[in-house]
Amino acid sequence: MPVYDYNCSHCGGFTAFRPMAQYQQPHPCPGCGVDAERELTVPAFAMMDAGRRTAMATNERSSNAPTRFNASSGHGSGCSCCSTTPSRRTRLGKDGSKSFPSARPWMISH
Repeated sequence: MPVYDYNCSHCGGFTAFRPMAQYQQPHPCPGCGVDAERELTVPAFAMMDAGRRTAMATNERSSNAPTRFNASSGHGSGCSCCSTTPSRRTRLGKDGSKSFPSARPWMISH
């Protein structure tokens, strides 16, 4: 159920959970019982911290068109982990496995 803001002329503002079908109807004030009209409010995005705002924007973008990895295109021209010629940072094991000892020793190669 959504939360709506109301403004009582005697007690001040308060919030209430209401069904969406009843959003236009007045709600009784919890303090004095007088019917209070609904107040229109705007979300406080400006007061939100930057990390949360960025995460919400990223989620909004990816909900309509998520980025998908295409295996046939590889990782791009700068990728050293999938190239056929190993770089000096890549070590090949006897079984063909790759390791990157200088970059991230705790990471398992793909």
